[in-house]
Amino acid sequence: MNPTTIGLIGLALLIIVLFSRMPVGFVMALLGVIGFSYITSVEGGMRLMAKDIFVIFGSYSLTVVPLFILMGQVAFHAGISRRLYDTAYKFVGHLPGGLAMATVGACAGFAAICGSTNASAATMAAVALPEMKRFKYHDDLSTGTVAAGGSLGILIPPSVIFIVYGILTEQSIGKLFVAGIVPGIILASFFALTIYVWVRLRPEVAPRGPKTTLKEKLFSLTGVGETLILFILVMGGLFVGFFTPTEAGAIGAGGAIVLGFARRRLNWKGFIQAVIESTRISCMVLVIVAGATIFGHFLAVTRIPYLLATWVSELPLPHFAIMAFIIFIYLVGGCFIDALALILLTIPIFYPVVIAMGYNPIWFGVIIVLVTQMGVITPPVGVNVYVVSGVAKDVPLETIFKGAVPFLIALILTSLILIPFPQIALFLPGFMR
Repeated sequence: MNPTTIGLIGLALLIIVLFSRMPVGFVMALLGVIGFSYITSVEGGMRLMAKDIFVIFGSYSLTVVPLFILMGQVAFHAGISRRLYDTAYKFVGHLPGGLAMATVGACAGFAAICGSTNASAATMAAVALPEMKRFKYHDDLSTGTVAAGGSLGILIPPSVIFIVYGILTEQSIGKLFVAGIVPGIILASFFALTIYVWVRLRPEVAPRGPKTTLKEKLFSLTGVGETLILFILVMGGLFVGFFTPTEAGAIGAGGAIVLGFARRRLNWKGFIQAVIESTRISCMVLVIVAGATIFGHFLAVTRIPYLLATWVSELPLPHFAIMAFIIFIYLVGGCFIDALALILLTIPIFYPVVIAMGYNPIWFGVIIVLVTQMGVITPPVGVNVYVVSGVAKDVPLETIFKGAVPFLIALILTSLILIPFPQIALFLPGFMR
């Protein structure tokens, strides 16, 4: 067999094995080593695995991942997510679907100090689902809202996906972070609008909550203080060039710890748990990155990325049609492959094509994050749906998927706005040094 055929077999096996719910990082590493060994030699495959794992786990650039994850975990154990939710509820709880809207607002706020879609979904599921159940919200609306709202964790900075994309493409992580702010706000607004329309059409799914006084609303704003401090500290420092993304992660994590202990909201038990969870999530991310790197080197020797990039670039179509085709591949792929794994697998293939067509790499990063967000709430992978299902054990999986479907409209609308108007994502990075 020629190398290209072996590569196609490897890709087919990857997709098949992923349906078995095996850890994606280990699957990619195993198939990558086997395929590389078959084409070159067993010794070459073993050396590839040792080298790639050492390089990834020893990478200074990737230290930013555990730092931002630690900041999010400390914020959760310090009760910041619950205070965000309480503040949002005081302002919009009395509206149709107000509790669900408050959940979206709290997801957006927590995303600004978390960086992980899984962590955002798990955190807000634990905080918001009991409250919505208490107010007799239907399960499809409540669980679908949490699953979709949690996806904001990979668009609103800091974002693990943006970090990995920036490292792979050698783009400024700071500019990618800033580029996600406005699209994230637009998407959160569309999520809230989706809830409003849903409840207007079916009022029985979400009884209104009690109204609050102006004094109660203003007093609740103290609950967003820590989030604002951390966000301004991290993103402000990045925006004006005071420190690098890695330094920003360290300052954010340190700031969250100081604020948690200073306000007596974080105890030693919570701190230790935050460190354990951060270690677990960080290891998961780094294993996926290492596995994708090994599999990427296997694909490289099969020449599939080069052949596919050449074929796409030579299609007799205008550039916007080729870009639409690439976006469609991400949309379909996101339904079957984890967002991080999909980006790691496809960036080496499509990034050179996108740049050759003259598109902005920062804008492209925002677009593919938006499109892969759809994958975290659609079957069969739908990782956020499985996360929410793990918390809401009494809700059938199909109910959560059904509840997440209306939010796909908001994701599609945001993508359609950003494609013809890239400056929505690019004007803030334009002010950076």
